[in-house]
Amino acid sequence: MLGLTALELARIQFAFTVSFHIIFPAISIGLASFLAVLEWRWLKTKDPVYQDLFKFWVKIFAVAFGMGVVSGVVMSYQFGTNWSEFSRVAGSVTGPLLTYEVLSAFFLEAGFLGIMLFGWGRVGPRAHFFATAMVAVGTCISMFWILSSNSWMQTPQGFSIENGIIVPQDWFAIVFNPSFPYRLAHMAAAAFLVSALLVASTAGWHLLKGRRDALVKKSFSMAMWMILILAPLQVIIGDNHGLNTLKHQPAKLAAIEGHWETNKGEGMPLYLFGIPDMEAEETKYAIGIPNLGSLIMTHSMDGEVNGLKEFAKEDRPNSLVVFWSFRIMVGLGVLMILLALFALVLRKGGKLYENKWLHRFAFVMGPSGFIALLAGWFTTEVGRQPWVVYGVMRTKDALSPVSAEQVGLTLIIFVVVYCVVFGIGIYYMLKLMHKGPEFIHASPEGIVHSEEAVILASKRPLSTVEESLDVDANTQNSNEQERK
Repeated sequence: MLGLTALELARIQFAFTVSFHIIFPAISIGLASFLAVLEWRWLKTKDPVYQDLFKFWVKIFAVAFGMGVVSGVVMSYQFGTNWSEFSRVAGSVTGPLLTYEVLSAFFLEAGFLGIMLFGWGRVGPRAHFFATAMVAVGTCISMFWILSSNSWMQTPQGFSIENGIIVPQDWFAIVFNPSFPYRLAHMAAAAFLVSALLVASTAGWHLLKGRRDALVKKSFSMAMWMILILAPLQVIIGDNHGLNTLKHQPAKLAAIEGHWETNKGEGMPLYLFGIPDMEAEETKYAIGIPNLGSLIMTHSMDGEVNGLKEFAKEDRPNSLVVFWSFRIMVGLGVLMILLALFALVLRKGGKLYENKWLHRFAFVMGPSGFIALLAGWFTTEVGRQPWVVYGVMRTKDALSPVSAEQVGLTLIIFVVVYCVVFGIGIYYMLKLMHKGPEFIHASPEGIVHSEEAVILASKRPLSTVEESLDVDANTQNSNEQERK
């Protein structure tokens, strides 16, 4: 297929499916915690605005959660179809870790998800909050085990090799491998940022359209506080993660920096722009800041950092890919910080809900969390190449005995099915966000609805409004003006 080998097609297929999959769990992880906070605030303050926001965002969460489960199941099958040698050699480590994820996280989520979605009016408020909190905890536990498995592939330890098979020796060392704490913190912050930007973008859209009710204002305010905390924190986490990568995966770091020659007696520059050429072994058209690379990587102006030429050609990751995927991630992170600071300045001046430039900025930044997440994931996974288990098993040795035609056919099927199925799901989520949160338990004037109306709404968690999703936004705004 297009002259590509079975190995190349299998890698493309896995990259395609994991790119779809990682988006939905990121939404689920962030929104589950956001929903828990909203319900906690409602229990504490009895302000129905928090309850109405919960009703709105739980619909987005439910769709994302469902698509995340489906995409995850499909992705896991590839370990048996395309990567059976990996499963044969390393399955004694990765298999149990993924099993722990199912036993401890998926069962927890599944056990309380029904109460969270359909429990309003059927269980007590505190019992419902407990269910929501358990779902949020379950998503984080799931992230814990998935990141532990993937981090072990990046920095493997706690095992021996017997007859060509990886045999676990120390499960504590396997689970808490050297890169795991940094990658777990990095992914958690990324997931929360994804959801915070999603909430901010949705609220920014409705602020641009003229809505100024409590639901939109509260969403926008909470999201901006979250971004203000998380975006700078992510920089600190990323810096420590980089130091860990320098120690355990120096070839990956050299590729990320487009750094070919080991700097001896002088500082390493930080390249802002360049085009790494793997054949010529140089970064062409490089524009850099002298000594800044050494300062960031070693916290010293002239710290020594190994260049890619220190590693055999067959052990080098593709510098062109990771050089730019890393810079896309960092660039978007800088924009997130600027967005949060812009909002903070306007908040101090009492213009948080009136400045249209901020609202446009927030709306446009909505997809940035997903893009940065994918860029970071590409940096991590491509930077690990040519190893599937770093320094232990090469990716080419993990491939199943399949032909390029077989993998190419399934890749085409995946692309078609994913675009249709998940395209519909994403479209539905966008329509929900376009419609925006609506008052269910209280009106804009603060009037609490009857208990019957509350219970009726609670029975329809994915569609708590009577109107069609295709209601014209102008009609909705005019109706709200009449209620005011």
